[in-house]
Amino acid sequence: MMKIESEHLELSEELARHIFSSDSDNGLKLIRCLPGLIAKARGNSLFLEGNSEKIKLVKRFLEILTHRIEHHESINAIELKRLFSQLTESGPAASDPEERFIFTDLITSFSGRVVRAKTLNQQKYIDTIAENTVTIARGPAGTGKTYLATAMAIKALKDKKVSRVILSRPVVEAGESLGYLPGDLKEKVDPHFRPLYDSLQEFIGMGKFEQFVRQGIIEITPLAYMRGRTFNEAFVVLDEAQNTTLPQMRMVLTRLGYGSKMVVTGDHTQIDLPRTSDSSLLVLDEILGSVDSLKFVDLAPEDVIRHEVVRRIIDAFDSFYAAEREKR
Repeated sequence: MMKIESEHLELSEELARHIFSSDSDNGLKLIRCLPGLIAKARGNSLFLEGNSEKIKLVKRFLEILTHRIEHHESINAIELKRLFSQLTESGPAASDPEERFIFTDLITSFSGRVVRAKTLNQQKYIDTIAENTVTIARGPAGTGKTYLATAMAIKALKDKKVSRVILSRPVVEAGESLGYLPGDLKEKVDPHFRPLYDSLQEFIGMGKFEQFVRQGIIEITPLAYMRGRTFNEAFVVLDEAQNTTLPQMRMVLTRLGYGSKMVVTGDHTQIDLPRTSDSSLLVLDEILGSVDSLKFVDLAPEDVIRHEVVRRIIDAFDSFYAAEREKR
């Protein structure tokens, strides 16, 4: 039998501003979408009546929001909706919101912004990187695969857990070879590595980034140039791994030396190889699934942190591809 309760909650000024804002997706509207619950507002007070489990869930929602406000996190309507969605999908059984929905700081960016996970899967990704030697992350664009891996690399460098950071990508895409591109090596590969440059400059600033590159503390190199090398005390990030073949993947994974860590990221829906079936990312879990200290993490459309429309675009493409497969 459903237990009915009532609760009168007094909210702080800042919390009330987020819950009762004029935004169409404010916290009160989200709370009112919960079945079996009546929510009314008066001033900074929130009155709840209904299913006791739903009331418990709302109180946890408010606790987590309070924590984030106290830690000066920016919370817009999209963040509010994302948090509420994660909380309701996980159910009210989780007893300690501190453990599941309040994410630890990674690093502070050059501009002073705190970098941290924004979804449960992203926090799982960060924890997996911390606990394992090799992490292989798969997921669509905008889920933070590269961004968080680079943040973890810079954190490891700052904490002196590694002495250098190696960032790599395959640069032979859509049938185009480096040799046919104009300019020297740097000019050839710069467009491919721009996303990595952007992240690094955000974390440590342009001046420090250029200094570290000159000193060899940060190295950004095409995948082909990793052959024959061994990386000791290094944090290695291989991006765009969906564009590697199995021999290439084997080569890069065996570059790891003592005291090193590697993160491999890729999106199986964006394979640029001449033959899609050649992508190592499609079969890597079958080969490496049982290897100790090597873990796979799958990020999903709900982990997309870019504009809300990006998630809808990803969902639309996934539905299209699913329908196409059914026709065959």
